[in-house]
Amino acid sequence: MADDAIKVLFLQGAGEGTHDDCDSKLVDSLTRALGPAYTVSFPRMPEEGNPQFALWATAIIHEIDTLRPSMIVGHSFGGTVLIHTLAQHGRLLNNITGICLIAAPFLGDGGWAWEGFTLVEGWAKPLATFPVHLFQGDADVIVAANHAELYAAAIPNAHLHTLPGRDHMLNNDMSEVARVLLSLSI
Repeated sequence: MADDAIKVLFLQGAGEGTHDDCDSKLVDSLTRALGPAYTVSFPRMPEEGNPQFALWATAIIHEIDTLRPSMIVGHSFGGTVLIHTLAQHGRLLNNITGICLIAAPFLGDGGWAWEGFTLVEGWAKPLATFPVHLFQGDADVIVAANHAELYAAAIPNAHLHTLPGRDHMLNNDMSEVARVLLSLSI
């Protein structure tokens, strides 16, 4: 990794084999679209087949503290844990210039329930002035489009990008996400 490269942290979704069989395709697409001035880090999250919110949050904090990324992309459950971890640990936002969530399940009213997770009142307030971009394919059969809309309503100034005909994996095409990340680093 070049010292002057812009660092992007990509957080995988949950499910057995997701890191290698699914999200690696998203990372490959993002890496190509960003070009050589960017380095994408893609750590394996613990217990991907049986994810635990607190365990993933701890791993995400470690990755941010170690890598010190400029930007973070969270896919599916990785995006959900990311946004709540950042909201609860505001210091992590200090060196980050942008966040992109891709098909992240919303936890709370209108979204999903997750055992062991409690939505903290006012959770989105620390993100109010921070660039958060939400990407959701309208053909996603795993996480319904209303989840991105719930995030957009909860996070002041969030940017919602609904992508027509795209599935939970955005059809393995990260070009729109890359355009946003490129615009944030100008």
